[in-house]
Amino acid sequence: MGLTMHSGAAGIRGGILTRRIVVRAAFTIGVIAGTAGALAPILARKAGRPTTRAPRTPGRELERFTEMYRGRHIQGTAAFMVPAGGGTGRAAAVALPSVEVRIDGRPLHVMRRADGSYLSLVNHYESFPTLREVARAAVDELGTAQLSTTPLHSV
Repeated sequence: MGLTMHSGAAGIRGGILTRRIVVRAAFTIGVIAGTAGALAPILARKAGRPTTRAPRTPGRELERFTEMYRGRHIQGTAAFMVPAGGGTGRAAAVALPSVEVRIDGRPLHVMRRADGSYLSLVNHYESFPTLREVARAAVDELGTAQLSTTPLHSV
């Protein structure tokens, strides 16, 4: 018997598609379609075509607030920071957001997630769409306690 022939079933040469071939083909098509969908926005941006989001200009503030919430003074700022000497061109494209939140003058460590939402050390299992909501949730969680004034990391 040859390697392509099985007893009771015709092989590939016989013209019958096996389940394995159909599943592999469907999987391959799915992978290719998914990859194309994920790469389309990146390739459109590199080609200079407009994307759905408006580009942000470096140095522009994203959010700023100051308010009293439950007897606590909360304030926050999110702005783009441009690397030194990088006012235009490629360096402006690598501008990173700088985030600062304070509760009663003490810093609250806040991190920006890849999807644009924020989370803090006080409630790091939950993300919030704005800095104001992060600060309010931290005040709710802290109650009457104060944030520590010691730095997060020491050398």
